[in-house]
Amino acid sequence: MQSFRTELENPVVEQDIINLEKKIREFREGKINDEKFRSLRLARGIYGQRQPGVQMVRIKLPFGKVTFKQLLRIAEVSDEYASRNLHLTTRQDIQIHYVSLDRTPQLWADLEKDDVTLREACGNTVRNVTASPTAGIDPNEPFDVSPYAYGTFDYLLRNPVNQDMPRKFKISFSANDQDTAFSFIHDLGFIPKINEKGERGFKVMLGGGLGAQPILANIVEEFLPEDQLIPYTESAIRVFDRYGERNNRNKARFKYVIQKYGLEEVLRLMQVERTANKTKSYKIDIEAVEVPALPAEQQFGDVTISNPLGYEQWLATNVFEQKQKGFYGVYIKVQTGDIPTDKARKLVALLQPLAGDEIRVTQNQGLLLKYVRKEAFATLYNGLAELGMAAPGFDSVADVTTCPGTDTCNLGISNSMTFARVLEDLIYNEYEDLIYNRDITIKISGCMNSCGQHSMAHIGFHGSSLKAGAKVLPSMQVMLGGGVVGDGVGRAGDRVIKIPAKRATQVLRDLLDDYKANSIENELFNDYYDRQGKDYFYQMLKPLADLTTLTDEDFVDWGHVESYEKAIGVGECAGVVIDLVATLLYESDEKLEWANESFKGGAWADAIYHSYNVFINSAKALLLDKGVNSSTQIGIMKEFDAQYVATGEFALNGDNFNELVTQINQHEPSEEFATRYKALATEFLANVKAKRETVLQS
Repeated sequence: MQSFRTELENPVVEQDIINLEKKIREFREGKINDEKFRSLRLARGIYGQRQPGVQMVRIKLPFGKVTFKQLLRIAEVSDEYASRNLHLTTRQDIQIHYVSLDRTPQLWADLEKDDVTLREACGNTVRNVTASPTAGIDPNEPFDVSPYAYGTFDYLLRNPVNQDMPRKFKISFSANDQDTAFSFIHDLGFIPKINEKGERGFKVMLGGGLGAQPILANIVEEFLPEDQLIPYTESAIRVFDRYGERNNRNKARFKYVIQKYGLEEVLRLMQVERTANKTKSYKIDIEAVEVPALPAEQQFGDVTISNPLGYEQWLATNVFEQKQKGFYGVYIKVQTGDIPTDKARKLVALLQPLAGDEIRVTQNQGLLLKYVRKEAFATLYNGLAELGMAAPGFDSVADVTTCPGTDTCNLGISNSMTFARVLEDLIYNEYEDLIYNRDITIKISGCMNSCGQHSMAHIGFHGSSLKAGAKVLPSMQVMLGGGVVGDGVGRAGDRVIKIPAKRATQVLRDLLDDYKANSIENELFNDYYDRQGKDYFYQMLKPLADLTTLTDEDFVDWGHVESYEKAIGVGECAGVVIDLVATLLYESDEKLEWANESFKGGAWADAIYHSYNVFINSAKALLLDKGVNSSTQIGIMKEFDAQYVATGEFALNGDNFNELVTQINQHEPSEEFATRYKALATEFLANVKAKRETVLQS
């Protein structure tokens, strides 16, 4: 590995990066096993690609906000370490690809010079906190949710409660009842409300998620006071950490905890956890997200529009008036979410005199500019047109959302990126009037896991495969009827039919033609879908699923020339199950060290939670010696009592293990309790090591 250097002013961040470099070195030396190391790097935004030997690095942008300087820094980093491309994601992150693992510490250090982080962008953590991109300028918002999204991100970053959860946890903030941040598909979704007293608060959605089995969130609070936002969130995360499934990754989401225990019981468990929360009331700093530097007023003179028709379409579909008088928001449609770095630099140079110094990444992989003056429209349009970034129809039928699919993802089954480009070209060339239609959304994922959010689209596709005799061909599962209803309510699409991938363009033509011919005047697409019924669409599309009429072309995936071969790697989105005894004890030592550091810094709640994890990891290690691999933390407590305490094999001074450990949610996080609890965890780890040594020697 190359020598590592850092010149960061933040000692916490610097230590984070030094630790990553150390772990990579230990992994290379064989001191850390592959599964443990994979979990560790994922929590630092480093994700294995489909291509061996290189990584995707996910850059975490809270609520999608990025300044001009930060965007230039990310472009510079992509040039130096990656493939000179920026990929915008549906969770408002930026991803770069083809990065060498050994260079990731220096990459991270370079990003942090402009306050950009990788921490907890992947892995079993709270992922990027998303928000409506219009937050702060939305004419219909009760108040700006940006500071609340930032406050949540800031509170949870490096917080012990979410460093090693059963799986990922997602949080969103919508600007208003239109719910453009899709609260209903999140573990926690928030919609701003003002009560009859004029106080701020949130409507709360709990336990949503997409994936192979989409489950829509439960509305659990009509009005949660703003100071309870953080305590409520922490309580939910603590319950997920304690009760979430850790062996079966397909069931390792919060929605399945609710499915297993019931909503009322989960809410009760959350209430129990409130005692242990770091804070019972948390005031969000509503000034934390500053108004960006605004463009100066200037005279533009007469500007000749490069494409008058395109300009009119762009004004109609990509521009809206902000709540701040005299300023406008401008959307940029970014095909497949990809921006080459040279184009990103030219874009910043264009925007600096014309827009506010704040860009938001949107959930459909585009960009939103803020604080543009009306007199700058023509100059801005011409500049965007020169960059190929002035396409009209933002968030319309012609704005297709897609994940990277088989281009880089291990789990991709069929190509989604080329397919998305083909569908957009089809709309522009054959259905140009639909660039004004925002009622219909098209979303694509390369597999069933819904990174492209296909299951919440009006028309969704996800990659799959079909067998025709001895041969396999790429296919698309067609899903219809998903979408946003509003105010926390959404719809998951129905699986209608699976067809060869190369016939999916005709699927879209048939659907749009039938909608145009048979819908009632002003009938929305999902109303039309509901009226006709699922079987109507199945029968309509059934001829396209006929495998007796296959041609050679059907065996070639989009964007390829060779015949299709289904190749799925090991997915890393959900992290992995760590079940090696030595690794668990190594982790216990590490977590005890963190507990001691937190205690020295006066962070009692953090010290307590690290100590809690010492108990859990150490107990799991001994249980594995007996072949017992419990799938939840609460299960580990019960099994340890059954296997070791009740049999007299492990003495606990009269307490059972469950009672010993669950003191965590029965006491306030005081210095006194932190001292006692940490001492108990230290003693327990020492006894576990002694017991383990006895087992090895017997």
